[in-house]
Amino acid sequence: MHRVFARRSAPVLDDSPATPLYRIMSGRAGDLSPKQAAVLQEFRERVQDILPQLPSQSDHYLLRWLRARTFNIEKAESMLRKHVEFRKHMKVDTIIEDWKPPEVIEKYVSGGLCGYDKEGNPIWYDVIGPLDPKGLLMSATKQDFIRTKVRDTEMLRKECERQSAKLGRHVEAITLIYDCEGLGMKHMWKPAVEAYGDILTMFEENYPEGLKRVFLIKAPKLFPIAYNLVKHFLCEETRRKIVVLGGNWREVLRKYIDEDQLPVAYGGSLTDPDGNPQCRTKIKYGGVVPRSYYVQDSIKVQYDQTVTIRRGSSFQLECEVFCSNSMLRWQFASESADIGFGVFLKRNGTDQQKVTDMTEVVPSERYNAHFVPEDGSLTCAEPGVYVLRFDNTYSVLQSKKVSFSVEVLSPEGEPQPRTRREEARLD
Repeated sequence: MHRVFARRSAPVLDDSPATPLYRIMSGRAGDLSPKQAAVLQEFRERVQDILPQLPSQSDHYLLRWLRARTFNIEKAESMLRKHVEFRKHMKVDTIIEDWKPPEVIEKYVSGGLCGYDKEGNPIWYDVIGPLDPKGLLMSATKQDFIRTKVRDTEMLRKECERQSAKLGRHVEAITLIYDCEGLGMKHMWKPAVEAYGDILTMFEENYPEGLKRVFLIKAPKLFPIAYNLVKHFLCEETRRKIVVLGGNWREVLRKYIDEDQLPVAYGGSLTDPDGNPQCRTKIKYGGVVPRSYYVQDSIKVQYDQTVTIRRGSSFQLECEVFCSNSMLRWQFASESADIGFGVFLKRNGTDQQKVTDMTEVVPSERYNAHFVPEDGSLTCAEPGVYVLRFDNTYSVLQSKKVSFSVEVLSPEGEPQPRTRREEARLD
């Protein structure tokens, strides 16, 4: 069993009277309606001045931009002109030869090109579980990650060109296998999601129609929440290409990929020369980033709220959770000194505010959040009112300023409307 993760977009109908009314046109070279062909010709004339600055001037290439904007010529032209500026700014034409990613990215960002599907399209693997998002963001700039994605995408574009010449037919897109085994809370750290969103946005805006299909395998129960955090960065057409595979994922992959092009670890017969079933000479599997690579101690975060907690007091934030298995997430940082933090669940039938009247679900302890911001999450086993408590009762001399963000995500990953109450207490 497998399912597509989005509705199909509306088909483009051939408006030629010589063909049946419901002949669906793909919008690709050789399969255009008369109206689409006219739009392509006008599009080529309108962008004549920037054609020499593009990696290709073929109809195949121009049609990618038109399909990305459903043949709206003004939007496609705007998109393409912005891409030309992007290529200049990022020095894309020479990025493969002139720029290398930092060592930490080379070693600890997973993924790689390995094999071709049955139609000759290159296959790229993204392996999520071993990634160390926090370690990577502590060790390289977001711009480094974006440049790395651009460089990888340009290498794949050139690989498609080589395949086109080899096979004698046009190859312009890749098959992506997205291995979600080990997907966990560390991957949903807010700065990591934001950085990944920026990379996805860059890809969508500058490499339209670069994906043939995306096979998502080994998805854990947490996957719908993770997907909903990033899906708004993806256009509808990209979402349509995502296929979530079930327990028979090896069998499904073999329908699209010959066994000798598929690593043993993914259900095929391909190995490294030394017999490694994961093909580690082609696919990197990441890992925990050693602290020796860190170039900063923390990531700058924009918090939703800042409060000052007086000496000998605490601050409590109530969040009502409507559904079991919702996720409660928080991030916080303190200034100048540490702060205590814990999460409690109000008992049914009581409106008492004392900690002793609540069930402790995240043990309260002191955090050095003035050195390294803290973040965490809780899968709420039951609905109810959860109380996040910042504790400064142990301080007899110093008030504490704490900045924080808190959100509740439904089991489907959608943000829950905020229903919360705050209270400062002297305990």
